[in-house]
Amino acid sequence: MESEEVLKAVFPLLEGVDLASCMSVCKQWSDLAKDDFFWKCQCAKRWPSICKRPNPPTETYYKLYKTFHKRQQRKTLLPPRISFDDLDFFIDIWAENNLLFSEVVSGSVLQSGFKSPPSGVCDLLKFHLEGSEYKMTFPVEPRFTIPSGQNQNVSVSVMVGRKDTNKVACVINKSMFDYIDRSSYRALAFDYLEISPGYPFLSGIRAWISLLFMEDVKEDLMDVFGIQMDFCDVANSKEEVLWLLDMLDWK
Repeated sequence: MESEEVLKAVFPLLEGVDLASCMSVCKQWSDLAKDDFFWKCQCAKRWPSICKRPNPPTETYYKLYKTFHKRQQRKTLLPPRISFDDLDFFIDIWAENNLLFSEVVSGSVLQSGFKSPPSGVCDLLKFHLEGSEYKMTFPVEPRFTIPSGQNQNVSVSVMVGRKDTNKVACVINKSMFDYIDRSSYRALAFDYLEISPGYPFLSGIRAWISLLFMEDVKEDLMDVFGIQMDFCDVANSKEEVLWLLDMLDWK
């Protein structure tokens, strides 16, 4: 009995992982360590307010601690319900009333990206395009140019269509390229996605689109050779992007 009294004095001082280890020493230690008082002590270290009531919010304090003491690991996504083969992207770029670019880009082309960046691309942008991180890019053929300083008059609209359901959703609606990153030779625009009402707690997710341009051949022109689209706020893999697109407000 003396040893049991010693254990009762020591167990509340242990960390949870050590107390759990004590349960595998022998039957006496196991029976004693299962006393919910010791697990209430563990919970009190992490969540003091939970222990202010006479009873645990779950069946036992042991169950509460066992369930929540570890940071929840990011769960693996289920396979997306759509594929890039199901999608077409309708991209239109305007300079005031002049149409600069208008193409239907299949999802398979958008996700395959550049085979190799053209010569004349700055090293930083080339490194980005050849990097392993997920991105959606495609070459612009033929290229088009934008006078420097007039990028704020250039707007972009992107719609996406589903071949499997014949529905369309808006990705970007007449957003301006109001920021130029001269270090990486990109002009950027964004818009907030219109998410289906079936996902009421999703909001404020941005779709970004970038014009990729060559190193300055003429200082007064941006020579656009490619376009990149991403949802880097929340989606950084093919599966995440497809799940996000699936949650758009399709009409």
